Amino acid sequence: MSIIPCDSTPGLEQRIHQIAETLKTEAHRLGDHGLSEAEFYATGIFRAAIERIRGQFSATMQDKRQFVALVLNYMQDRGFIREWESAGEENRHDYTVQLNNSRTAVIELKGCLDGNNTNIFQRPPSAHEFVVWSVCSNAANDPRHNVWSGIHTRLSAEIIDQQKLVDGLIVWDWICGSVGRPCPKVSGDEERLTTIGQHRVPPPCLYLFPSTVPSARNNPNPESHTLESLGILHAFYSCFGVRDDEVNYVRFEVQMRGNNVTRTTSVRRGGQVQKESRPTAIRRS
Repeated sequence: MSIIPCDSTPGLEQRIHQIAETLKTEAHRLGDHGLSEAEFYATGIFRAAIERIRGQFSATMQDKRQFVALVLNYMQDRGFIREWESAGEENRHDYTVQLNNSRTAVIELKGCLDGNNTNIFQRPPSAHEFVVWSVCSNAANDPRHNVWSGIHTRLSAEIIDQQKLVDGLIVWDWICGSVGRPCPKVSGDEERLTTIGQHRVPPPCLYLFPSTVPSARNNPNPESHTLESLGILHAFYSCFGVRDDEVNYVRFEVQMRGNNVTRTTSVRRGGQVQKESRPTAIRRS
């Protein structure tokens, strides 16, 4: 049992370490810099180049936004949503989607969920539904760690402590189903792959959150949304062939323990608890 069906690729971390070591010891042989090995490393060129590449990868959202646009266009063209638009950089959310039932869904785009950026969002008053979409395009990251960290450590605390209602979570990007992140959903069943632009992807992982904000005093363990009550996730479910036993239902049980507010996070899939925490105090820096 696991928070998400996929796992890190076996041996991938070791390969990354090997490549990193090779780069550190052989970088002076690359390019036409005209420096000796000693001069190359003494100048700091290698470290500067690594920092530049790191900054370029971490700063850009272009690939992620292109993937989201491809997906939403695919859904609109096939009638699963009415229309969508980017919210623009001045807003604290990323996309607005008009559903076929005339409700407005808002999507907040995030990366791998294990960083503090996961907690930075604002649900606009116009949103009937508000979901987070994790696009973790680094195959070296552990998806199980990332998703659990995002749901239990970060989003649950933001929902309970700051009373920011988040209705659901989508975990899906173009690395899913690739050699870098094999997907059990399509193992031996490639007909479940969907071609979207230049990508072939498995069905997304969908997480239905509590439909109301948990509260220790008057709402300690609210029910999760259903697919019928959360239109944006129902659209993804229908469009990309997600099966009923692949949908995840998240619960946050809140209690007072002394002076601390604690929450117990549980995730059910296929009728079974896949992951459950101990009662954990909410601590905010």
